[in-house]
Amino acid sequence: MKKCLLVALSLLLTNAAFSQMSGDYNYSIAVRGYSLMQMPKVLNQKNSDKFREAAFSGGILKFNDNQISYRLSGNYFKKDVQIVNNCLNCEEANGKMTDYSFKIGFEKNINFSIIQPYFGFDMGYRSNKFVGMLSSKSSADAAAVAIVPGPDGVEASKSGFTAAPILGVKVNPIPQVTLFAEGNLEFFYSYERQETAGPNQERTFKKFNKSEFLVNPVSIGVQINLGSNR
Repeated sequence: MKKCLLVALSLLLTNAAFSQMSGDYNYSIAVRGYSLMQMPKVLNQKNSDKFREAAFSGGILKFNDNQISYRLSGNYFKKDVQIVNNCLNCEEANGKMTDYSFKIGFEKNINFSIIQPYFGFDMGYRSNKFVGMLSSKSSADAAAVAIVPGPDGVEASKSGFTAAPILGVKVNPIPQVTLFAEGNLEFFYSYERQETAGPNQERTFKKFNKSEFLVNPVSIGVQINLGSNR
């Protein structure tokens, strides 16, 4: 009986040592397959807390040092969107949003098991730009609202500093491959420019410094571990 217990304990210890996984590799390359994220607010946007989906929107290069990984990450998003301003009979904008960021940071594994919770922190630069056309909204009554096409073009951009604490979990089916899911709460401090052009080429220009918090609930991807140090 004692011998059986010793064998079982030995197997568990061997499995735990083997399960250090990414810590046994010098660096890792990760791809985000699916992301659900909140974009920076555009103009006087209504429902700016809406989440947007993205596939294969970014990647991460990690340099591993035992339980700590230092990470360089980049994300890119480009999509046609509709923006509704938060006021009665206000404008609706249709156009293209382009968003990208570059960050540096770290992550730390909490344990050495096959399932590894981790936490970390990223900071860097982010840019968000919307280019489209404005349409004025007019309503004859509360029940029917007609969209009246307008000739105004709009360009709104934000760029600045971003920082985000990270929480995630990794699963290591084999030593060379890791599946991960993570989320963060991102702080974005930006310089914002808003420019509109009317039918007679008249232009209006506004600029601000703004800060906002963006919730990014989940990002799911796969990580390839390279450069074994065993």
